[in-house]
Amino acid sequence: MTEYPENYRSGYVAIIGRPNVGKSTLLNYILGFHLSITSKKPQTTRHRLLGIKTTETAQAVYIDTPGLHQKYKGAIHTYMNKEAMSTLQDVDVIVFVVDGIKLTTEDEYAIELLSRCEQPIILAINKVDKIKDKEILLPFIEELSQRLDFAHVVPLSASKGSNVAELEQKIESHLNLSAAYFPEEQITDKSDRFLAAELIREKLMRLLGQEVPYAIAVEVEAFEDEEKIIKISAIIWVERSNQKSIIIGNKGQQLKEVGKQARISMERLYDKKVFLKLWVKVKEGWSDDQKALKSLGYFDFIKNDEF
Repeated sequence: MTEYPENYRSGYVAIIGRPNVGKSTLLNYILGFHLSITSKKPQTTRHRLLGIKTTETAQAVYIDTPGLHQKYKGAIHTYMNKEAMSTLQDVDVIVFVVDGIKLTTEDEYAIELLSRCEQPIILAINKVDKIKDKEILLPFIEELSQRLDFAHVVPLSASKGSNVAELEQKIESHLNLSAAYFPEEQITDKSDRFLAAELIREKLMRLLGQEVPYAIAVEVEAFEDEEKIIKISAIIWVERSNQKSIIIGNKGQQLKEVGKQARISMERLYDKKVFLKLWVKVKEGWSDDQKALKSLGYFDFIKNDEF
């Protein structure tokens, strides 16, 4: 059994913010591991993910959440908002991520929710490397600090890693005096099957146009981890037949490219050869059908009566 010093700290950290502010990029940098999928499209993250960072002085259990939003409709978007909001109930510290000094209606929605929270809130101003006039940062911080009582304010760049170490130090100071909650070698609570499905969806999000990725779900049907190779079979679910044609592409080239990129990422993740088979099937209206969502694993953390 691992012995921890008396001043060792552990706790849960929620990463909250509107879609596409860099929450997943921040988590991946902190972990030094590509856990949470990323793309330039908003609403890339659909599930609540645990990312566990264990050091000699602390274990921070980060929770990456779907972006808080109001404009998207349908059962899946209701689910994602519920995922994000339910996270706030049981964490020790909250990191509120904003994109530079640009506030949107989704940011305002997040501020309203956070105003009801009693946990310490750290404001992480992401993408400060893109702010040319740094003098406008201070008035922005002062204005936002009048609306929320921040424990700390940390300007940073998640993609470049600037000031991320400072953010981690601030987070650690608010964790509980406790031994680690998870084994030190554990990085996430998600299964290999889940990570495989997410990597496939990441490549679809990056390669396809604006609309089609939001009508996609990925289901891993088979995951056979053999001595020298992992054999994976997965279904890409869409809502309409024309979406199926777009994903497959001319002579199957688009689907082939998705599979190639996903396989390369999987081999990097699992450190083993991967054989990947992909199929595209139609399930009409799955993203607004609670039964379909449940079958695709969208109720891991939310009770049915909360949805």
